[in-house]
Amino acid sequence: MTQAISTLGLDFGTTNSVASLAHPDGSTEAMSFSHGGEVFSACRSVLCFWRDEDEARAMMEIGPWAIDQFLELGGDCRFIQSFKTFAASPLFVSTVIHNRNWQFEDLLAAYLRRLAERSGAPWPTQVVMGRPVRFAGAQPDETLAQTRYETALKRLGFETIHHVYEPVAAAFFYAQRLTEAATILVADFGGGTSDFSIIRFDPSGGKLRAQALSHSGIGIAGDAFDQKIIEHVVAPLFGKHSTFRSGEKTLPVPSSFYSRFTQWNQLSIMRHTRDYADLQKLLQVSDEPGLIQAFIDFLEADASYLLYRAVAQLKM
Repeated sequence: MTQAISTLGLDFGTTNSVASLAHPDGSTEAMSFSHGGEVFSACRSVLCFWRDEDEARAMMEIGPWAIDQFLELGGDCRFIQSFKTFAASPLFVSTVIHNRNWQFEDLLAAYLRRLAERSGAPWPTQVVMGRPVRFAGAQPDETLAQTRYETALKRLGFETIHHVYEPVAAAFFYAQRLTEAATILVADFGGGTSDFSIIRFDPSGGKLRAQALSHSGIGIAGDAFDQKIIEHVVAPLFGKHSTFRSGEKTLPVPSSFYSRFTQWNQLSIMRHTRDYADLQKLLQVSDEPGLIQAFIDFLEADASYLLYRAVAQLKM
C-alpha cells in the first residue's frame, strides 16, 4: 500500500514567491520566513551574487537577505530581480555571473533551493507549481518555460510535478464555499502578468468539479503600475519636467536623470555615478532648486527600496 505524502504548492512570482504544504489529512500550512524581526509568507523573487573576499568564494542570497547584501555592498554585486519574465523567452540563453554561465533553470533552481533552506522545513517530493495563463514577453514560448521549470524542479529532487494555471488555483480556494453551481471570473494581478479565467464550478454530489471555459492574459501587471506611479507622481517631486538656466536659455532638465527610476536597485547606486555629480551642478542653475535638492537628499539617504515598498503598499 502506497503511503500518502504531503504536496508542496509553489507560486513562483515575478515579484514575490510563496510556498505551502498540503498534507494527506487535508490540512494546509503556509511556509513562513523570518527576517529583521518580521515573519512573512511571501519572499521577494530576487537574487544577489557577490564574492566573499575573506573566504575567496562566490556567495548567493535571495529575498530580503539579497536586498540587504545589495544595500550593504553599494551595488558591488550582481543583483537579479523579476527574472521570471525571461522564463518563456528563447532570446535569453544565459548570463555570466562570476565567470560562470547561468541559464534560467540554474537561476530558478538556486532560488528555490535557498527558499527551501530559508523555510526551515523539509520539502516533499511532489509539487504543484503555478504558471501564468500567458507568460511575459512579446512572443512567449510556453513549452520552453515549462521545460525550464521542470528542469529546475527536478534538480531539487521533485519526482512528481504538476502545473496549474495560477487563476485556477485561486478560483479553487474561493469555490470551496459554493453550495450550488456557479460560473466565476477570476482575475489574477501579479507582478509581471495579469491573467483572466472563466471557470464553471459544480459542487453537487459532494465533490467539487471544475471546467475551464476560457482564459487569457497579458504581460502587464504590478511592476509596470509601480513604475507608472513613480514616473508620474514621485519623479516630478524630484524635478522631472522642471527647467534650468543655460546662459540666456531656459531648458528642460534632462530626462536621463530619471531613467533609473524604473528599477530601485539602479536608483540606489546612482549616487556613485557621474549623473550624481551632474545633478549637484544642476542644483546651481535649476529654476526649482528645492526639487533638485530633494532628489539629492533622497539619493544620499539611500531610500530607493523604501520608496518602492511604499508605492507597492499604496496599491493595496
